[in-house]
Amino acid sequence: MLGIWPEVSLPSPAMVAGSFVDLVKNLTLIISIAVTMYRLVIGFTLSIVIGVSVGLAMVKFPGFGKTMSSFAVGLQSFPSVAWVPFAILLIGLNDAGILFVVIMSSVFSVMMSTYGGIRNISPIYIRAAQNMGAKGFSLFRYVMIPAATPSLIVGIKQAWSFAWHALIGAEILIAAAVGLGHVLLVGREFQLMDQIIASMITIFAIGLVFDRVLFSKLEDRVRERWGLIQEGGN
Repeated sequence: MLGIWPEVSLPSPAMVAGSFVDLVKNLTLIISIAVTMYRLVIGFTLSIVIGVSVGLAMVKFPGFGKTMSSFAVGLQSFPSVAWVPFAILLIGLNDAGILFVVIMSSVFSVMMSTYGGIRNISPIYIRAAQNMGAKGFSLFRYVMIPAATPSLIVGIKQAWSFAWHALIGAEILIAAAVGLGHVLLVGREFQLMDQIIASMITIFAIGLVFDRVLFSKLEDRVRERWGLIQEGGN
């Protein structure tokens, strides 16, 4: 590009576009996206289920909540790539190892947003619901969970970002046989910079679509529903 680097090191946009077309034509990119998204959906869904469940248990049992929150805060900032060697030795070079990394990288954000969201509910709402006969599961289901939803959505959005980063890194380091991380790995092994850049653009585009089309709109709708912003406002 501009004659500074050879095209093998920094290919032109035309070469990158050509590589992208080739990856689509031979179905490599399509299959890789499908497999990566499959792993993401499974790992992220498990993160939400585990995170919300443990978060609720932390609220229900204050002693457990205080202890667990201390660990969760530290592990929430733990680099996702650091889980990879642990996963390889514990589980092996397989999809289960990749899913483990995804879950461990994202579950603590969901856990802490659930815990914090419920703990920060105004006591007035709790007392009002109790005075109207709500208790036990009904209090959780119809009062606490809805009141904590805005905080939970923020935590899930953050967890998605962590899960996406962890998934691509795990696919590369655990050497998955297929996936977007594998496409990057093959590009590195064979010095196919055009393929690497095409894969990076694809990863960026998927992340942008999820953030702007799914999570941002969901967050705005929840905030409108809960009266945190005016309809059509900021």
